Amino acid sequence: MKRILKPITYILAAIYFLVDAVFMAVAAPVARWIGRYVQFKRLSAWIKSLSPYASLALFLVPVIILEPVKPVAAYLTATGQVLSGAVVLIVGELLKLVLVERLFHLTRDKLMRIPAFAWVYGKYAAAKAWLQETDAWRFVRSVGRAVKDSVARARARLVNGFSRLATSRD
Repeated sequence: MKRILKPITYILAAIYFLVDAVFMAVAAPVARWIGRYVQFKRLSAWIKSLSPYASLALFLVPVIILEPVKPVAAYLTATGQVLSGAVVLIVGELLKLVLVERLFHLTRDKLMRIPAFAWVYGKYAAAKAWLQETDAWRFVRSVGRAVKDSVARARARLVNGFSRLATSRD
C-alpha cells in the first residue's frame, strides 16, 4: 500500500506546489504593493509588536477563514457554475496568499521561535526545494518564462504601435 500511495502523494504535492507557485507569482508583488501604503504602516508596526504565539494566531486567521473557498468553488463548479467557481477559487486563493505572505514577511522571525512552526516550515522548505529540482518543475518554469517573454514582447509592440499612432496624429 505504501508503494502505491507514495507516487500519488508526490504527484499531489507537485501539483499543489506548482499551483502555489503560480499564485505566489501574483500574490508576492501585490503584498509588497499593499505594504507600501501609509495606512498599513501602523498596522504593520502593531503586527511586529505581537508575541510569537499571538503572531501565529494572526498568521492562521486568513488560512482558517479563506480555506473554505476551495470547497465552495468545487461546489459551484460541480453545479455547472464553472466561471463562478473559477472566480471564487482564484480570488479567494489570491487573497489568502497575499495576506499570508504579508503576515509571514512581518512575523517570520517570531514564528521561527516556535519550535513546532520552525519544524513544519523546515519540512515545507525541504519539500519545495525537492520539487524545484525535478524535471517537471524546470519544464513548468521554462514554459512560464517563455509565456512571460511573449507577453512582454507583445506589450512592447502594442505600446510602440500606440506611440507611433500618437506621433503621426501630431
